[in-house]
Amino acid sequence: MLTKVLLILLGMSIILPSRSEEPHVESENGPSAHEDVYGPQPQAPEKKLLSEETMRTLTGPHRRLGKLPAATHILNSILNNYDHKLRPSIGEKPTVVTVELSVNTLGPISILDMEYTIDITFCQTWYDERLRYNGNFESFVLNGNMVSQLWIPDTFFRNSKRTQEHVITMPNQMVRIHKDGKVLYTIRMTIDAGCLLHMLKFPMDSHSCPLSFSSFSYPESEMIYKWEDFKLEINEKNSWKLFQFDFTGVTNTTETISTPAGDFMAMTLFFNVSRRFGFVAFQNYVPSSVTTMLSWVSFWIKKDSAPARTSLGITSVLTMTTLGTFSRKNFPRVSYITALDFYIAICFVFCFCAVMEFAVLNFLTYNRMKPRASLKLRHPHIRARALTPPRARAHEHPEAFVCQIEDSEESDGEEGPSCPAQQSLSRDTIQSPGGCCKWCKKYFCVVPSCEGSIWQQGRLFIHIYRLDNYSRVVFPVTFFFFNVLYCLVCLNL
Repeated sequence: MLTKVLLILLGMSIILPSRSEEPHVESENGPSAHEDVYGPQPQAPEKKLLSEETMRTLTGPHRRLGKLPAATHILNSILNNYDHKLRPSIGEKPTVVTVELSVNTLGPISILDMEYTIDITFCQTWYDERLRYNGNFESFVLNGNMVSQLWIPDTFFRNSKRTQEHVITMPNQMVRIHKDGKVLYTIRMTIDAGCLLHMLKFPMDSHSCPLSFSSFSYPESEMIYKWEDFKLEINEKNSWKLFQFDFTGVTNTTETISTPAGDFMAMTLFFNVSRRFGFVAFQNYVPSSVTTMLSWVSFWIKKDSAPARTSLGITSVLTMTTLGTFSRKNFPRVSYITALDFYIAICFVFCFCAVMEFAVLNFLTYNRMKPRASLKLRHPHIRARALTPPRARAHEHPEAFVCQIEDSEESDGEEGPSCPAQQSLSRDTIQSPGGCCKWCKKYFCVVPSCEGSIWQQGRLFIHIYRLDNYSRVVFPVTFFFFNVLYCLVCLNL
């Protein structure tokens, strides 16, 4: 009995120390399988956060980027054995390139340099069987960095003088590859293209500025261009810089150009513009017309005021010369005469004729008065004879001009010299060759007052001393009819 009690105590003494040491060993060796029973340890929250972050990393991004490896695999597979130096279907058939344009900005048009600026988005489409692929992607959109790895048509603009490709912030190029091998290549560029301007009708002219492009190295047998149902987007809402012109439309043509390298297909777009008349009218036509009409003021100034009439006429002529030079300042040096040049030249002729009218009037007036004055000074005895009744002297000398010389130098109000000669004309006197030439006597009356009728022997006599009165009517009427005829001809050419 005693032995049994000792054995029980010995067993209890062995079991109790082992249970007291067990929690200490777990704390030293780390978490065990009993942490759910005993509750979370201090390290448990950190481990739980790590597990949640790991799950987000492993699930979320992989779900969004799950197709990235597939897309990379497709691109690598189609570009692995791709030779960008060779065109599609080489040796089998020509490559058909479909073209489409979008005009961003048109202008300005430089008349002096005969060129214009255009900003376009140029789209080309073709089929490349080497780029076909199978997959869930309908197309791949690649940026300008991938352009060098693909075959691109070598299209160039035939009438371009300067071409700028936009590279900010990245090269403005885009390539789109479809499943069936269709390739779309888009590029934005600014072109300074030549435009041969025909300035014959300037400033009532209209022009067609071309934009021609073709392949540089592939002839028509290897590359063919065609329009996409002639789709041309005109963004007129943008800030176009035509200034003096109005856009009237666009047309296109297709032609074959023969060169020593072969026959190339060329596509040409014509941008039709017409000039706005307002700017040139206020800069050239209005000053020219006003200067011409200003020269007619001299017809209302007495012919005795030679300085006033002369200065006015010369000023008008010099002003027209300045206007003609100014109109050619920003103008191409063409060898033909434009409509504006012709108008300014006619205005110059009108101003010059106004000056010459006074010169003719002054010459005829004072040239006939001078001999009478010299006759009075050199032969005083003629005064007594001049006082003789005119009829008696006319009987003695029927063809003589009768002039009654007065002592007073005051004018009697009639335009002409102070000696108002009286003309006694008969049929024999008119046909007399003496004095002026026979032709002048038939049609002109060169004395201050003419007693003969206006219509005499079926001829129209012109009174020289009334030349200013004639000019006041002839010059404005002639200039008016000239302007009407000028507008009709220029608008119907």
